[in-house]
Amino acid sequence: MQPALWISKTGLDAQQTDIANISNNLANASTVGFKKSRAVFEDLLYQTINQAGGISSQNSELPAGLTLGAGTKVAATQRIFSQGNMLTTDNSLDLMLDGPGFFEIQLPDGTVSYTRNGQFTVNDEGEMVTPGAGYLLNPGIALPDDAQTVTVSAEGEVSVRVPGQAENQVIGQIEISNFVNPTGLEPIGQNLYLETGASGAPIQGVPGLDGLGSIRQGALETSNVNVTEELVNMIESQRIYEMNSKVISTVDQMLANLNQQL
Repeated sequence: MQPALWISKTGLDAQQTDIANISNNLANASTVGFKKSRAVFEDLLYQTINQAGGISSQNSELPAGLTLGAGTKVAATQRIFSQGNMLTTDNSLDLMLDGPGFFEIQLPDGTVSYTRNGQFTVNDEGEMVTPGAGYLLNPGIALPDDAQTVTVSAEGEVSVRVPGQAENQVIGQIEISNFVNPTGLEPIGQNLYLETGASGAPIQGVPGLDGLGSIRQGALETSNVNVTEELVNMIESQRIYEMNSKVISTVDQMLANLNQQL
């Protein structure tokens, strides 16, 4: 096979993957706490025809080698955990992390997952849970049935006002976790991530201390997707895809012309 055909084919595959990644970013532009990702490209193996530094004559050597590349591939999708914008909601159970860290969410099988989405509600037992699947916040926070107001401090202390008491009653403490390499977390959907060997072990602590972000009650962190940037990236990927298609068309014409001449 003509090498240029295979090389261009790898370029088409890589750009298709890039477009898929961009489309996922755009689809989640309104997802609370979503973190965009970018495709990481790398070139494939090279065929060495002449080695740089090889002996070309008795007293000279090749100043440059002759190598032919085999194309490109998407080696990884790197998630970018930059801070999203603040969306004020005035909902007492909407919590935003201002700075590094993740809320801990307990899955039904007991596994602890992590999220930047601070949209919480309560279940039939008054426990704070995620609004979609109803997963419990970890450590658990249970609100009394007669709670009139809920207050969450920047350090994660949860207190409520109940009838007959002049002062708020502290009912729990929200703890958050951070990772040495958040990019290594495994996304599993539902705004949740799982710990992996690449992310490192979770570093748990009190919000606002030891380098962890603080909590902002009545606000949410929007997606960090920049729609304009993603559209520009999509146009760029589309143009590269078209150029690789053009190479395939050109090689096909060259081979057709060769067949006609012979």
